Amino acid sequence: MNIGIVGATGQVGSVMLEILSERNFPFDSIRFFASSRSAGKEIDFQGENIVVEDAASAQWENLDIVLFSAGGQLSKEIAPIVAAAGAVVIDNSSAWRMDPEVPLVVPEVNAHALEAIPKNIIANPNCTTMVAMPVLKPLHLEAGLRKLVVSTYQATSGAGLSGVQELNDQVNEAGRDAIYLTHNGKAIHFADTNSFPEPIAFNVVPFCGSLIEDELEETNEERKLRDESRKILEISDLAVSATCVRVPVYTGHSLAITAGFEDQITADRVREILSEIPAVVLEDIPTPLKSAGVDPTYVGRIRPDTVLENGINLFLSGDNLRKGAALNTIQIAEALIG
Repeated sequence: MNIGIVGATGQVGSVMLEILSERNFPFDSIRFFASSRSAGKEIDFQGENIVVEDAASAQWENLDIVLFSAGGQLSKEIAPIVAAAGAVVIDNSSAWRMDPEVPLVVPEVNAHALEAIPKNIIANPNCTTMVAMPVLKPLHLEAGLRKLVVSTYQATSGAGLSGVQELNDQVNEAGRDAIYLTHNGKAIHFADTNSFPEPIAFNVVPFCGSLIEDELEETNEERKLRDESRKILEISDLAVSATCVRVPVYTGHSLAITAGFEDQITADRVREILSEIPAVVLEDIPTPLKSAGVDPTYVGRIRPDTVLENGINLFLSGDNLRKGAALNTIQIAEALIG
């Protein structure tokens, strides 16, 4: 088993390396790839210094599985080349998710989708969608999921290292003045806002991703949540209304979900079902802090809804860098080997 990691020097790539070691992933050789500006660096992995190769000029022969986490544009350009050389590509970007010939997979939910891989490419879902899938699938099997109204609370790490750095810089810039200004009802001003359309420190920004200019006026993050949920859950007409919000959290995406079902289902039955799901942990008050660094989705605030027919309210938190990206990619590889 010869594997490769494209984007090995990035935020998700580094988590992939940790998880490969944690889970004793079986391989005979491993190669690391990145952009030209990171090529030539050395990464210490399991006691060996491995030189990072330039993905744009690399030779891809004799690789069995290549894990991609290097952005959609690079994936669009290079993934078909890698796949044509004989490797199965597992891609963490948005580039291939909605391609009808590319399975979009959460192993606990739709591993059967791996039975056909026409392009030798498998897609990993968006990190926000990922948090919800292990929760919604068993509830759909029980009562028939029909509608979702979702508000997300997405960590700055979802925008990459630059997003995390911007939050950190703004908190440090405000310093003790933030306490005084907030206490006295005065605005906090920041010098720069680059990663987000508004300051993220001490704030909530109801805009994630980029605006899609159509009649829905939604962002690409909101569209991903709807389209990917339909594909993974295999509910082509699932009604989804989403508002994606960026919050001043480093790691951990959360979702407030109101789910409407075809059949009646009680909050007690929801708890009973979810208590049997290994990828889910029931928690009275789930938070990003609790979910950071762990694999399952934390679920709580389970209660009846009075607006949607046969409605249930839930609040979810999950680590967007682990299960939301790196872990699921590796679990797909494990499912392939299995």
